[in-house]
Amino acid sequence: MIRATKLFITTIVLALFACNNLNAQEVKDGLTWYTDINKAYEVSNKSDKPVFAFFTGSDWCGWCHRLQRNVFAKQTFKDWAKKNVILVELDFPRNKQLPQAIQEQNSGLQQFFGVQGYPTVWIFTMLKDKTTGKYNIAALGQLGYPQSEPGKEDGTFLANADQILKNKIKQ
Repeated sequence: MIRATKLFITTIVLALFACNNLNAQEVKDGLTWYTDINKAYEVSNKSDKPVFAFFTGSDWCGWCHRLQRNVFAKQTFKDWAKKNVILVELDFPRNKQLPQAIQEQNSGLQQFFGVQGYPTVWIFTMLKDKTTGKYNIAALGQLGYPQSEPGKEDGTFLANADQILKNKIKQ
């Protein structure tokens, strides 16, 4: 009986740990989108890739849906993203509740970057201060929905994103 109880408790603890980690990332269309900036920092730091932060209103923003459909869902973007950046979704939904810690994180980054409209994408690098534990963010550049001929949004978006990535080299 004691062994079965220990196994059950261990299973519950592992399940809670797995659920917590599931909240840190989500795979959409073959791309990993992090929701926890701490986890994104770890991956960014290990891979030496900048963070690609997508500020969105997932359940109400029509332009955000268009960006996802006309750019993020395209194979050209998927290939580019896997090679060049760590994806982070910073969501500001109206009809669903995010965990308090994620809400606070997203609001803090929204204020830091001065995001006033959606969709907005910021590409940046991060360094963690070892004494304070706070992040030093170096913004590389900002993107929104691309002004482009219909059907060519992904090409325009990626050309603009590549220009921003060149800023990483200059730092």
